[in-house]
Amino acid sequence: MKIIADFHIHSKYSRATSPSMDLEELDKWAQIKGINVLGTGDFTHPLWFLNLQKKLKSAEEGLFILKKQAVVIPTKAGIQSSAKESWIPNQVGNDTTSAVRFLLTCEISCIYKKPIRRGLAQDSKVRKVHIIIFAPSFETVKKINKKLASIGNLKSDGRPILGLDAKELLKIILDIDESCFVVPAHIWTPWFSLFGSKSGFDQIEECFDEYSKYIYAVETGLCSNPAMNWRVSNLDKVALISNSDCHSASKIGREANIFNTELSYNGIINAIKSKDKNKFLHTIEFFPEQGKYHFDGHRNCKISFSPYQSKKANNICPVCKKPLVIGVLNRVEELADRKEGFMPKNAVPYKSLIPLQEIIASSIGKTVLAKDVGIYYEKLTKNLGTEFNILLDLNKKEIESFSLPEIAEGILHVREGRVKIEPGYDGLYGKIKIFDNLK
Repeated sequence: MKIIADFHIHSKYSRATSPSMDLEELDKWAQIKGINVLGTGDFTHPLWFLNLQKKLKSAEEGLFILKKQAVVIPTKAGIQSSAKESWIPNQVGNDTTSAVRFLLTCEISCIYKKPIRRGLAQDSKVRKVHIIIFAPSFETVKKINKKLASIGNLKSDGRPILGLDAKELLKIILDIDESCFVVPAHIWTPWFSLFGSKSGFDQIEECFDEYSKYIYAVETGLCSNPAMNWRVSNLDKVALISNSDCHSASKIGREANIFNTELSYNGIINAIKSKDKNKFLHTIEFFPEQGKYHFDGHRNCKISFSPYQSKKANNICPVCKKPLVIGVLNRVEELADRKEGFMPKNAVPYKSLIPLQEIIASSIGKTVLAKDVGIYYEKLTKNLGTEFNILLDLNKKEIESFSLPEIAEGILHVREGRVKIEPGYDGLYGKIKIFDNLK
């Protein structure tokens, strides 16, 4: 079965997230987007975990659905129920073929000090590594939460901060349940990641030591795509997955994973582990320039530099004379041992997309929050099916019939990679430009 999955999200209990990030809102947007399996995020937070236990019911092995499910069935004739219409509850156990599945996930922020000796020098900086945990059952999550609550405060944030070595976290999780799946999150971002320029390592083994053999996948993050990661041979042994890491429900699926496998926890995890291109079909990616840390720079000084420009400036901001925030592209260049364009044998392919609302906004010269953007978005998704169906599959004529020629052309531009993006840097998203004649 074809499955579109986004595993890494956050609930309303995480900092800087929308207060509407509850299960009903997530479920609604997953149906509109066309996502079949959605991570719950934040299962370590006591209130969110109570929510999950109260509102979810087991479906397939390791997957869950809402106990009362509002089913959106996208067809070319229209959507039977949409975001602004009345939602008709669907009793679980009857027809659940269109129901969104939830998979239990969370993100942990490990902040600790770990010295690494390289030759005669020793690197003893503070490490800040974010880790995604996949769990197969509520019983396993209860055990994880009990153990982690004895180490740090799980109530403070949906993504708790623990003074725990990432390797020790991995060991704890696997000791509780070896079917759990542990993935380093957004591995290149500067501040909180496996390879981050501010607090990361240079190799997987430096972080996880002898437990590296239990790392089967890493998350590429919004600022990098698989092609950038293929340049680093240290990553050949792991799968590359992509997720939205979203803080508002309308942004789920901005990155995702496409499978053709059994709809179950083990079916999905095994497809990732195997890197079998017949089961793990491809990932959906941001154009990495869109990400907030693709280039180097200083946002307050309005300095955005490519790796070459940073090198010329000795990584120092020419305005404030302080060190630049070194971004993802520069860090990939630093660790790459292959030339640009290299593709490993049997690498899982990817497709680069821009979210539909952003394409509409760019195509008509408006902001994403503009009223016209919302009108066209709703018209398209109500009449043509899911957002992924529109972005990936429909032809220009079909899209034009419920929007504008400019919007249809904009979608084709994105499919073909004909976009211009001013790269993001130091926490600022990149600026998209699909047509040259629009400002």
